[in-house]
Amino acid sequence: MKAWGIFLLLLCLQAITYAVIGESQTCPAENVGKCDDSDWEGEFFPGINKIKYEGPSSKNPLSFKWYNAEEEILGKKMKDWFRFSVAFWHTFRGTGADPFGAPTKYWPWEDGTNSLKMAKRRMRANFEFINKLGVDWWCFHDRDIAPDGETLEEANANLDEVVALAKELQMQSKKKVLWGTAQLFMHPRYMHGAATSSELGVYAYAAAQVKKALEVTHYLEGENYVFWGGREGYQSLLNTDMERELNHLARFFEAAVAYKKKIGFNGTLLIEPKPQEPTKHQYDWDAATTANFLRKYGLIGEFKLNIECNHATLSGHSCHHELETARINGLLGNIDANTGDPQVGWDTDQFLVDIQEATMIMLSVIKNGGIAPGGFNFDAKLRRESTDVDDLFIAHIIGMDTMARGLRNAATLIEDGTLAELVRKRYQSFDTEIGAQIEAGKADFDFLEKKAKEWGEPKVASAKQELAEMILQSAL
Repeated sequence: MKAWGIFLLLLCLQAITYAVIGESQTCPAENVGKCDDSDWEGEFFPGINKIKYEGPSSKNPLSFKWYNAEEEILGKKMKDWFRFSVAFWHTFRGTGADPFGAPTKYWPWEDGTNSLKMAKRRMRANFEFINKLGVDWWCFHDRDIAPDGETLEEANANLDEVVALAKELQMQSKKKVLWGTAQLFMHPRYMHGAATSSELGVYAYAAAQVKKALEVTHYLEGENYVFWGGREGYQSLLNTDMERELNHLARFFEAAVAYKKKIGFNGTLLIEPKPQEPTKHQYDWDAATTANFLRKYGLIGEFKLNIECNHATLSGHSCHHELETARINGLLGNIDANTGDPQVGWDTDQFLVDIQEATMIMLSVIKNGGIAPGGFNFDAKLRRESTDVDDLFIAHIIGMDTMARGLRNAATLIEDGTLAELVRKRYQSFDTEIGAQIEAGKADFDFLEKKAKEWGEPKVASAKQELAEMILQSAL
């Protein structure tokens, strides 16, 4: 009887606890699994306050040392130069798993399922995270934020339910979607590609999935929409009709443009170049290849590029090269701020911490006048060995601080003018009447041959590369 009394007392205490939870509409993270998502208002990141700027001398890992959101650099606030965004898939769906090991990350709010209830809980965690980090944008894939379904109708219904919550949370927090996208690479149906699949049924399914993702991005007032063709390519040309697949891909993009206009979505459509992985060869190999594709099919005015730094290095270029290629073609739309490891041959999606690389990136961004309505999306993930909740904040903080240092350095170089003057002097022979004729297309070969004979052997000046590197280093 004594044991029975204790049991009844425990039941009463539990009932009182749930009554208090219901009355205050809170459910702390440690009570995961014990309350409905609709009651979840407790902190997912208890003990972590909003991240503040404390300056370079601060030793607090949960503070900004270089990123000061409201500080003006070259006439624009830091936050407006960057428009930082958190990638939902890496931050809230990343598990630390790799081809050789099981997941290593078990966040306290996870219950081990991919249910709608869990999807809503993750969405709430996402908004608490970006609020505390002080970031105004977030990015998503459709299948990352909501579970797939047995049918397209079920998948769409799941997405609608989670998106309704996201819309509510956006209105409460005044946050925005930088871009949305459809995940057209994970499901087995996409093993031959999506828009370039050899199967008509897969092409149609992919179109339906993009149609829904465009609608959802528009509903969430997203500012861009991204296409990443991870499997739009080939493993072997022996069994591939490349011309037909490229034509199909162009028709797919044309249909996306038409539907964007039909629903009144004013966001920018972006294509994200990547050379390979998972496909041996992807049709959007790099910025130049993608620009050529857009011109060939008359799409150059409908799309811009989302340049990912890690993808740039996989294609044999620097991130700076890819940004400049996109910029001079009028196609620079967004940047996925990450990096790879020179000792690892695949896409490691690390947070960018190289200050020199960040400086070069910001030189391109400043030349471009900024990248709005695009921004800097942290398409980056924690290392497999980083497993604490606060590591999520620390990783984003160092990424934001690195880019802020890059902006400060680039501004110093521009205001000093020494590097720009070095470049100007290198090409000063074209700042002449004849140089102007050449650049205007008014100097034919007969004329140039005459001048070459008249001038004799040309004198070639030094490129002063080491001096240019010295000037760059002086700003770091």
